[in-house]
Amino acid sequence: MKLAKGITLFALALSAHTAFAADQSVPTESSLHVKADPALKSLVPADVAKRGYIVAGTNPNTPPTTFYKEDNKTLAGREIDIMNAVGERLGIQVQWRDTGGFDNIIPGLKTGRYDVALSNINATPARAKIIDFVSYYDASRLGIISRKDANIAPFKTLDEVCGKEIGAGSGTTQVTRLEEASKACEAAGKKPIKVSIFPDRPAGVQAVVSGRVPMFLGPYEGLLWQVKVIKPLTMSGEITVHDAPVSVAFQKDSALEPAVQAALNSLIKDGSYQKILDNWGIGFGALAESKRNQEIFQ
Repeated sequence: MKLAKGITLFALALSAHTAFAADQSVPTESSLHVKADPALKSLVPADVAKRGYIVAGTNPNTPPTTFYKEDNKTLAGREIDIMNAVGERLGIQVQWRDTGGFDNIIPGLKTGRYDVALSNINATPARAKIIDFVSYYDASRLGIISRKDANIAPFKTLDEVCGKEIGAGSGTTQVTRLEEASKACEAAGKKPIKVSIFPDRPAGVQAVVSGRVPMFLGPYEGLLWQVKVIKPLTMSGEITVHDAPVSVAFQKDSALEPAVQAALNSLIKDGSYQKILDNWGIGFGALAESKRNQEIFQ
């Protein structure tokens, strides 16, 4: 597995970054740069083209998704690379904002604070009623971490952990999945799963390290990074799900959607997209095509 260069233990720190207000532009670093396509540039809505940049919101979490580098001010990661490459292909700058939390993303899109948002956001039918999506990553694998010294036997399904306590990040689909699994446990005559909700993934991981909770559920690729650098941790559960892909999120009926989708498919076609994912060691999540809104669920 090829891993991105320049990742340090500092960049993998568990504490959440709080230095930036939501409306401040945050500098980024990309691992790959691409050329503009004049034909695609014409798809950028006139108001966005006149402004000169796309506003992208994200909730910096852990590698390889989005994180602050060791200077504590520069964003990097899969989502930074993907959206910056989209902007370059469209011939327009992308300005990034730290949303200050996952729960702030959808409200920020709805009010127009952000043109797009990328924060490991699964497209779901419920969310599709209030925001729009363009798919860009297959996150069909979830992981559950624990301390090595807890000696939890490896498992593949959530019905194997009925009666146990598992943490998840606030506002994520993992919370919903655990709550549904808990109901299934009870329906089968077993004890429910105790779901502990944390503000974000770093807080949940830290809770596992400190022993406050025995397990934490989250995106496989992100937790895989954690177990590589935090020695007390191990991957106990690997859950395969059939969710719709992680997507770029938009305000409902955004005129920017066709441009972003076209740019993503251009990056997929010329191989730049695969290079970005491979750089972060997550090429297994590559999509063959970026789809939009209801096409994603078909």
